[in-house]
Amino acid sequence: MGAGDLESISEATSGAIGAIVSTTILYPLDTCKTKYQAELQAHGHRKYRNITDVLLEALSTGRVLSLYQGLGTKNLHSFIGQFVYFYGYSYFKRLYLDRSGARSIGTKANLVIAAAAGACTAIVTQPLDTASLRMQTSAFGKSKSLWKTLTEGSLSEAFDGLGISLLLTSNPAIQYTVFDQLKQRLLKDQQTSKGKDSSPVVLSAFSAFLLGALSKTIATIITFPAIRCKVMIQVADTSDDGEKKPKRKPPKTLLGVACAILRKEGILGFFKGIEAQILKTVLSSALLLMIKEKISASTWVLVLGLSRLLVVNQRRLKNS
Repeated sequence: MGAGDLESISEATSGAIGAIVSTTILYPLDTCKTKYQAELQAHGHRKYRNITDVLLEALSTGRVLSLYQGLGTKNLHSFIGQFVYFYGYSYFKRLYLDRSGARSIGTKANLVIAAAAGACTAIVTQPLDTASLRMQTSAFGKSKSLWKTLTEGSLSEAFDGLGISLLLTSNPAIQYTVFDQLKQRLLKDQQTSKGKDSSPVVLSAFSAFLLGALSKTIATIITFPAIRCKVMIQVADTSDDGEKKPKRKPPKTLLGVACAILRKEGILGFFKGIEAQILKTVLSSALLLMIKEKISASTWVLVLGLSRLLVVNQRRLKNS
């Protein structure tokens, strides 16, 4: 296994660990945000006026722990998704630099590479994404297991919203491109101020948090209408008592959902819950990137050590 492969695995592992930690910390907020976004106003009436109403419902019914329903599935989705994304991003980036002979990667190439990594991630993790959203939006205390959620419909239903997920690869593409460009500029300025002969500078946790928050805010604002439509497509059709309806409606389409939102909630409906979305995604991404930056060096040492151990064991087996 070459140094490039080890670097990709190290990047993917640190990113996946960061994703699990940030997802777990912010999961109750994510559940409130998702249930609020999933509700479509009908005849001027709606159950939730804001995400605080979701929290109050959990408190009043004694179902506070239900804010964590689907956490295991979400963490599995986050771990696999971030591992695939960071591995793909690191691999494609290294491949581009090797093939092009360039010393650094430009903005356009970075966007393409990030989108390619995002597309791979969406295809691999779409069933888990759909399942986690349906578990979150189920009535409090009535969420099914991952296996039941995945098998209660057809295979095509497990991939509901895949088209929009592929479209939303532009979100992390924008986010990580902005983050990388700002990071490189900041580190370059810091290196210049310290002198060329000094040791390489490392991005501080606070700087990583700020850059992560800024980059994710920009990406979220641009792509939010598609995010709202994706949630509406993926959630289960439920009746008033929270049970899934026995007969599933015809597959939801982007055009159909967009028209329904426009008809019932107006143009502002496409931005319903954007404040909660920005708060959750910005904090989640900032925490993820901060954790990733702080543990990447340790992860690299661990991966390198395991690789050398495997090589030594292989040599011993050959000699025995």
